[in-house]
Amino acid sequence: MTTALARLIGESQARVLGLLRRSRHSITSLADALDLTDNAVRMHIAALRHDGLVEDVGAQRDTGGKPARLYALTRAGAELFPKAYALVLGKLVAEIVRTQGRQRAVTLLRAVGEQAAGEPDRSQHRRNPKQRLEAAAAALRELGTDAAVEKTADGWRLQGFGCPLSAVTADHAEVCELGRALVEQVAGTPVIECCQRGEHPRCGFSIAANL
Repeated sequence: MTTALARLIGESQARVLGLLRRSRHSITSLADALDLTDNAVRMHIAALRHDGLVEDVGAQRDTGGKPARLYALTRAGAELFPKAYALVLGKLVAEIVRTQGRQRAVTLLRAVGEQAAGEPDRSQHRRNPKQRLEAAAAALRELGTDAAVEKTADGWRLQGFGCPLSAVTADHAEVCELGRALVEQVAGTPVIECCQRGEHPRCGFSIAANL
């Protein structure tokens, strides 16, 4: 359990997630481990299931009585815990820049972004700029970033609220090229990267109205 996670969802629910991170549990086994009543655990499980963090994964059939329901973390639940991706990705980008140059790092990151976007939509040339960015915003939402398309003085802007790679972009702005390549692949046209980096990072990409 992490302190930040406990602040986010409450200590008891964070402890439930911590146990489920290790193995599947029934209501009774969670109650015993946490020194809570079965009813209290049921309430926490219900809330966590509602939030998509915990799921029913079957029954424990060797109890000698009525089979006990077993619960485990969903992928979203597992993602709440700290990951080493930021450290690894940051060091990888730094090493590529050091040994092969910044442009090589940008090229590789753009290739990853294009692969993440999938095959380009050949019908994008028939869409207007807003529709193109709407499609890219939908792709970013699939990666866990809230995004919306806003009108600007010169055209349209895809505004992200947060950044899935924010732990890396503050020190390695090259990583934003991954997102830019993804947006360009989906939108079917070049875009201008205007991400905000620093304490409150946000993805941002703009497109001219006449494209």
